[in-house]
Amino acid sequence: MTSSGMGDGEPDLGTKLVESLFSVLSQTDSAPAKIIFMNSGIFLTTHGSPVEDHLRELEKRGTEIVSCTTCLNYFDRSDKLLVGRSGDMKDTVSSLGTYRKIVSF
Repeated sequence: MTSSGMGDGEPDLGTKLVESLFSVLSQTDSAPAKIIFMNSGIFLTTHGSPVEDHLRELEKRGTEIVSCTTCLNYFDRSDKLLVGRSGDMKDTVSSLGTYRKIVSF
C-alpha cells in the first residue's frame, strides 16, 4: 500500500475504498501473507487509522503487517505505529523476490 487511500480522484472516496478493501480482506478465507505500507500508506498502520481493526484481524489470521521505517520517520509517526512492525527497504526487496504474486495499491 503506497497511499492512505485508493485511486487518484476524490480523497474521501479513496478513503472509503480503502476501508472497503480491508474490510473485505479481513473477512476472506485466505488472508494475504504480507502487506507492506509505504509513503502515506503508513497512515493506515498508525494512530488515527480508519482500518486499524481490519488490520488487527488480518494480523491475528497470520498476515504480516510491515510499515516502511523511512516513511514512519519522514512523517514523524514512528512512535504512533499501532499494527505490525517497521521494516526497511531490504525487507521490501526480499519480499519482492519471495512471493509469486505481488499486488500494489
